[in-house]
This record gives sequence, C-alpha cells and structure tokens, in this order.
Amino acid sequence: ARALAPDLAAEAAVGACLGAWRFEALKTRPDPEAPKRLARLEVIVHDTRAAGAAWETLAPGVAGTLYARDLVAEPSNRLTPTSFAARLRALEDEGLKVEIRDAAWLRREGFGALLGVARGSANPPCLAVLRWRGTIGAPPVAFVGKGVTFDTGGVDIKPADRMWEMRADMAGAAACAGAMLALARRRAPAPAVAVLGLVENMIGAEAQRPSDVVRAVDGTTIEVIDTDAEGRLVLADCLAWTRRALEPAAIIDLATLTGAIVVALGHHRAGLFASDAALAAQLAAAGEAVDEPVWPMPFGEAYGEVLRSEIADVRNCVAERFQPDACHAASFLHRFVGEVPWAHLDIAGVELRQEADALGPEGATGFGVRLLDRLVALRFDAADG
Repeated sequence: ARALAPDLAAEAAVGACLGAWRFEALKTRPDPEAPKRLARLEVIVHDTRAAGAAWETLAPGVAGTLYARDLVAEPSNRLTPTSFAARLRALEDEGLKVEIRDAAWLRREGFGALLGVARGSANPPCLAVLRWRGTIGAPPVAFVGKGVTFDTGGVDIKPADRMWEMRADMAGAAACAGAMLALARRRAPAPAVAVLGLVENMIGAEAQRPSDVVRAVDGTTIEVIDTDAEGRLVLADCLAWTRRALEPAAIIDLATLTGAIVVALGHHRAGLFASDAALAAQLAAAGEAVDEPVWPMPFGEAYGEVLRSEIADVRNCVAERFQPDACHAASFLHRFVGEVPWAHLDIAGVELRQEADALGPEGATGFGVRLLDRLVALRFDAADG
C-alpha cells in the first residue's frame, strides 16, 4: 500500500470524522435501514509523528464542527434560547469564559431590535458572550452569531413547506460557538469573543407588527417592514453592542439571513460581504483551505439607499419582492459596525446538507467553524496580525 504524506493523512482523518457523524440523541432503537457508521480508519504513513502533529492542528476544528452540528440538529422544543445558553455554559470546562445576559439586562442595555423579535414567544431571549483570552495582548477578534432557535416568520408568517428547517436558523450562533471551542482546544494565541443573540421568532398576542418602529442599541430607529426579516434586527443590536462594549480588532458575523443568497449561490457557497479587503481575502483563502467556500458579494450605498424610511432612520428591508435582499441586508448591517473591519457571511443554503455525501449525512453541516478557526490562524494568531 502507498503511504500518505502527513498532511494528507491528517486530512483523511478529518474527512472520516466528519463523514461518520450522526445525530442519534433522540432515537430509541437502531434504524435497520441506516447505513453502517465508520468505526475505525487505519492510515498508512511513513512519518507518524509528523502525521500526528498535522492532526493535532486540525482536530480542534473537527470537534467544533461536530459540536455545532449537534446544536443545529436539535429540535426547537429542546433548544430554546434558555436551553441553548445552558448548553453553552458547559464550554467553561474548555477554558472559555461564558456570560449569559437575560431579558432584563437586554432591556436595560437597549436591545430594542432583538427584543422586538422576541415579543411573540413564550421563551425569553438572552445574549451569550463567550471569551477566549489567548496569550497575545491585542483586541479580540469578534464573532457575532444569529441564534434564532425557531423562525416562523412572525406576523409575516412563512409558508408551511419545509418550515421545519427553521430549527436551523441558529446555525450562525452554533458555528461561532463551535469556532470558540476550536480555539480553546488548540490553545490559540489570539484573543477572541463570540456574541450570540438567542431568540425565538414566534406568533402571539404580543408579536411585533409590520410598521412597528424599534430602537437599536446605538439609538438607531428601525421601521419593521417585514417581521420575517428578523435576523438582521437581532444582528443589528449584537453588532452595535460588540463594537461599543468590546472594541474588537475585527467583527465577523454569521447568519442564515436571506433566501436571496440561496437564489444567487445555491447550496455551494456562503455569501461574503466585507468592508475590509484584506479580511475578505483571508476569509476567502480560509474557506478554500477547509472546503467551506465563500463568494464575494456587493453591498454599499446604492443598496442601502432603498432602505430609507419616512418615519424612522432605516427600514429593515424593502417591501417589493424579487429584490437583492442579501445585498440590502448586508448594507443594513454595515451601519451598525462603524469603522471596525467587518465581514458578514450569509450561510443560508450551506447550513444544511441537502443529501448525504462524503462529509456527512443529510442535515447539519457545521459550516463556518473550521473557516473561522483557519481565519484566526491566518490573520490573528501572530502578535503583529
């Protein structure tokens, strides 16, 4: 048999681990129709020490990806904002500092946009902040994740067709949490923080209405045109608070944000919107390296112009259909990050695998975990990065 080079052997192990994952926490008996899982893989290498070292650099990203997949696969009655937060607390055992801020704190801090989304749900929202100190004395890189644990669309309710997939509308938050786990597992030199807006978008007597105006953390007033454009409301508050409270070196947000990005890119790539050319290039390089590819998309003044409101500072979306909503959403988000280098990854379409392949079964992918881990290694782990 031909021996593999150390890096290829490690990559083979990564693929095997990802491909063997299954979510079986809720199964009460074995499924006789299910394909057999890989139990053991033997890789022939000339240099076992080098192969082991290569695996040690990749294994944390695998662990983070599987952690994110487990979160995304959970049904929404088991993964409410509160129970999501409880799961995150266990990451303290990995060396992360975990802070959970409740609805009362959100009200005091002025998270009006996020709280507007939460109004229709019996499950209260919260904000999770995960911190990794690192060893470099530098501002942290910040990951901001959309954590909508279920999205009915609110008053602008979604069609019933495949609405069950909306349990995965927290995949951005799951990816950010998984990336933080990866950084902790490999003892990354770079300091990092993840800010996760955990909320459920439901229908109820208190649910916000189209035409409501909410006030974000930074004071911006937002006219709600469509209650199903809720993710950008959650992110607006999280981005503004992250910029103000944490003063990060850069902000990268991940969100299953728009159906428009699926129309544009299908289920093959995430949409990349960035205010900083170097950050965009490094994200693209990281994505290619770990097979979580992204594609650069436009945003800016021309797209933001149509979001002007007659009664507030900005609208959360335009009223007309067949518009470039992914670009509008990115332009909306950009106003909340100021001058901080920023990138937005719209991962709608890549958070769920449409059919089984070599890297896993149909369902949760954990997209973004290994991408963020590789980005930190490329840009932020060096003291002068």
